[in-house]
Amino acid sequence: MKLSILINAYACSPNMGSEPGMAWNWCVNLAKYCELHIITEGEFKNNIETVLPTLPQGKNMHFYYNPVSDEIRTMCWNQGDWRFYKYYKEWQWKTYEMAKEIIAKQHIDIVHQLNMIGFREPGYLWKIEEKPFVWGPVDAKENFPTAYLQGTNLKTKFFINLKNFLTRIQLKYDKRVYQAVQKATVIVSASSESKKSFKKFFNIEAPLLNETGCYPQNKTIFDKKNKEELDLLWVGKLDFRKQLSLAIQTIAQLNNKNIRLHIVGSGDNKSYKELAVSLHVAEQCIWHGTISHTKVQEIMQQSDIFFFTSVAEGTPHVVLEAIGNNLPVVCFDTCGQGDSVNEQVGMKIPLNTPQQSVKDFTEKIDYLYHHRDILQQLSKQCSQRQEKLSWDNKAKQMMILYNKVLNDNQ
Repeated sequence: MKLSILINAYACSPNMGSEPGMAWNWCVNLAKYCELHIITEGEFKNNIETVLPTLPQGKNMHFYYNPVSDEIRTMCWNQGDWRFYKYYKEWQWKTYEMAKEIIAKQHIDIVHQLNMIGFREPGYLWKIEEKPFVWGPVDAKENFPTAYLQGTNLKTKFFINLKNFLTRIQLKYDKRVYQAVQKATVIVSASSESKKSFKKFFNIEAPLLNETGCYPQNKTIFDKKNKEELDLLWVGKLDFRKQLSLAIQTIAQLNNKNIRLHIVGSGDNKSYKELAVSLHVAEQCIWHGTISHTKVQEIMQQSDIFFFTSVAEGTPHVVLEAIGNNLPVVCFDTCGQGDSVNEQVGMKIPLNTPQQSVKDFTEKIDYLYHHRDILQQLSKQCSQRQEKLSWDNKAKQMMILYNKVLNDNQ
């Protein structure tokens, strides 16, 4: 008999990125192996109802909607609007009440708090005593690396330091987080840092399963060994977390006119353009602005290295897309990118100071510029890594955890 899982996924929608797309991809892939009863917010009901009948596994996915007002939705989309948490907590309570009603009518084996992935809001499914409780993947990173706040304004520095302080307080003392952890049969970590936090603050082993997966692409691997230029691609929002300035400084320190940096992303690029001019690398920086998803894939196909300088992420989907396009990655060994990129498909450097990071990135990229055969090898190895990071593989790993949960409970 198929397992029957009740899932709490506040944000869930097909054809989207971020939290809604993440929850949708988990659900459509898990539904190949088990029956799902999914409680979600109502914003994407039309999207869900349009796509569901077209899926072979759609018959295993039963949706229940718990809608909020447009005003609350706006708060949710405006990341950093702390008022949202009050309404989100109320939504979680109503979802818990809906879950109890579903359990009274349907056979349910496990209740699973899936998203949103932040640890601060564990919902209330853990209160359902008669069912095993699974939580995750959960993002419970302890802090933002403050060494990388160089060059930001006082308001940003204050906000990040306050957030770091509150995160530690909440991990240590938040009653509901503690209760959810105590009740959970298994908690899944969204990153290695989250795994460390659960060990440090709760002394539990929380298996690692990054929250984002990919669909293997089987794309052509182009032979770029004899290219004279080296094209680096940087994609992201132009804000301090993404650390574009490190990428521009690296280009300057490489001091090699054959290396170009393609920059894709939204936001104010004025200060970054000024930095490129002051470091005499303006002609090596190619600004694409905000472009379509299809165009980004095209540039990935033409580039040699995906240069990802972000220091604060979940598991960035764009890194998995790079691997899907057989594009080797150079990044920090942190967050979800640190877990997704291994020596098969790229090179990583540790978090340190911005100055040291520029030196470390320069060394890696210079090495790859002079060793195109190694770069080509990394590119060829991406297909194997895609299988490992695929949504189907992640769903299978979650099924193993579900079965272990049931066996442990019996």
